[in-house]
Amino acid sequence: MKITLHVWRQSDAKDKGHFEKYVHPNVSPDSSFLEMLDEVNEDLLSQNKEPIAFDNDCREGICGACGMVINGAPHGPQRLTTTCQLHMRKFKDGDEVWIEPWRAKAFPVIRDLIVDRGAMDRIIEAGGYISINTQNAQDANALPIPKPVADKAMDAATCIGCGACVAACPNAAAMLFTSAKVSHLGLLPQGQPERARRVGNMVAQMEAEGFGGCTNHGDCAEACPKGIGLEFIARMNRDFFGAMLKSPDHIPARWKRR
Repeated sequence: MKITLHVWRQSDAKDKGHFEKYVHPNVSPDSSFLEMLDEVNEDLLSQNKEPIAFDNDCREGICGACGMVINGAPHGPQRLTTTCQLHMRKFKDGDEVWIEPWRAKAFPVIRDLIVDRGAMDRIIEAGGYISINTQNAQDANALPIPKPVADKAMDAATCIGCGACVAACPNAAAMLFTSAKVSHLGLLPQGQPERARRVGNMVAQMEAEGFGGCTNHGDCAEACPKGIGLEFIARMNRDFFGAMLKSPDHIPARWKRR
């Protein structure tokens, strides 16, 4: 089938950027979206033109690196699917497809469709870990955890940090990502000693990175390729305000003044 692409091209963060048009006359419906872009790049290279820069790694829907906005939707038109797992059979012969990078102040464009998502790494560095020294590893069943709690923690842990929630949000908020990383540790017994410090530090870092605030649009949950729900944002908010009341030493000073 024939597909017309309008791809965002931007040489670096300082470049204004623009869309360029490419026509792929023979797209296999069985190819993935990234495989289709690979074919476009092969054609560009054969003409001694600069290939389209896009991020990818596992191509198995695990790493989250492949994020891009396709026809206005992060990762494309198919729900619960990363770009690398999106197949061209979701499009029709003659379709026009617009491809852009994530659009957020906290995600500066590096080149074309690649953005710097280091802000999300710094949120994790602020508290998305357990640093308590537990000595030798305990037996698997030594610390019973109710199955509903374990299941909820696992639901949160499925977040791959792709940034689709930020790209979908009108405010470019990172609340769904941050809440998933806060919750999957905060739900488990091992995460309790640092629970207040964790949520205080991670929320403060999220704000410092320039992400917007959550106003409950819900677009983040719709765009999430792993189906992470809004209840985790509510859980993080409860943890944060609970920490403000019970453990104010773990809350940044600027929040205490509000």
